[in-house]
Amino acid sequence: MTSESLYQGYFGIGIQNGKTPENLGVLWRSAQNFGASFIFTIGNRYKKQACDTHKAVGAIPYFHYDSFDDFYKNLPKSALLIGVELTDDAQWLEQFEHPRRCVYLLGAEDHGLTNEAISKCHHIVKFNTSLSLNVSVAGSIVMYDRNLKGTVIL
Repeated sequence: MTSESLYQGYFGIGIQNGKTPENLGVLWRSAQNFGASFIFTIGNRYKKQACDTHKAVGAIPYFHYDSFDDFYKNLPKSALLIGVELTDDAQWLEQFEHPRRCVYLLGAEDHGLTNEAISKCHHIVKFNTSLSLNVSVAGSIVMYDRNLKGTVIL
């Protein structure tokens, strides 16, 4: 194994039961800027967004899953599932070490992640805020944090 192979990694980011297509468009653009390998939705289907001025739709693969089960069955084998949710036992994002290979899962602002999704996550992270954030803002912060800190070898 070469030293380069130790540092290989990727990440994807997506929304479960997204509320508006505009949120996906903004998240998609941020995902392109922060180097995401793919983006996805669970539960809602979206088309190209007017806010996609950088043409991220053609630069980053998009996957849609009808249900969480469908998504979970297709999770990359070596990836950890990282939920972003305000739960009591979630880790603060400020202290979180991002894995090399992971998939970030965000919930809609009004309902968050389902209990099923939370139970399947390898880690849950949260922000130091008392109120929920817009899903595209939350995803952008997570990706910025990942780029700022780098990742750990796992």
